[in-house]
Amino acid sequence: MLRKLFTTLGFGASAMTTSEPPYTPYQSEAANEIYNLLFCDNLAAFKPKEGESAATWQTVLFAEPADRSALLALANDITQEGRIRYLAHARLRSLGENPPAKVLLGVIAEVSLADGLDTLAAYSEGGVRYINHTGELVISEGPTDLAPHVQKLLAASEPVVARIGPWKQPRRSPPKSDNVRLTFLVSDGLYFGEGLMSIMQHEEMAGPVIQCATTLLQTVVSVASK
Repeated sequence: MLRKLFTTLGFGASAMTTSEPPYTPYQSEAANEIYNLLFCDNLAAFKPKEGESAATWQTVLFAEPADRSALLALANDITQEGRIRYLAHARLRSLGENPPAKVLLGVIAEVSLADGLDTLAAYSEGGVRYINHTGELVISEGPTDLAPHVQKLLAASEPVVARIGPWKQPRRSPPKSDNVRLTFLVSDGLYFGEGLMSIMQHEEMAGPVIQCATTLLQTVVSVASK
């Protein structure tokens, strides 16, 4: 059943959309919030909530005036979450800085099924988030037994990132019509590819990414069910 999630879809160009994030593909408000946070395209969403103390990385990200040296150090800190590093790069870009290109910090695979959207995200530090089409969540933080599978997924994604470029418009609405979308969090922006799995799983660049995502997904579900 899990393998079927990635064998009924494909790769190509999706239809244009006029909507903009945040999106609500799930019935659960919590699942929708986590879903939109996966893509790190709304910096304000990562501010401390009312009554919460700011973490060190939040202090750096939201400092006014911005401390460019501190932001650069945060962006280059390999011990930090991939999402945090991506946000630091994004803040630097907003300040007119030119970040190093092609530094891959995360991969997100979205699969549109007849009964909903499955979303799997993996980040450079080893963190994983999985949102089942029912809205059920699995979150794994930092290095765990999933880390080798995460690293294989990132390695399989590197050749894709090397050959494509960042998307310059707002993130599109979740894939529909039996599509799969692969989104890459990269130092210079969000990259993505989308299409039918019957094509995508055999595509030179997308095929290895989908296979690694499938293996990671199977492992996530197996660990979560124990």
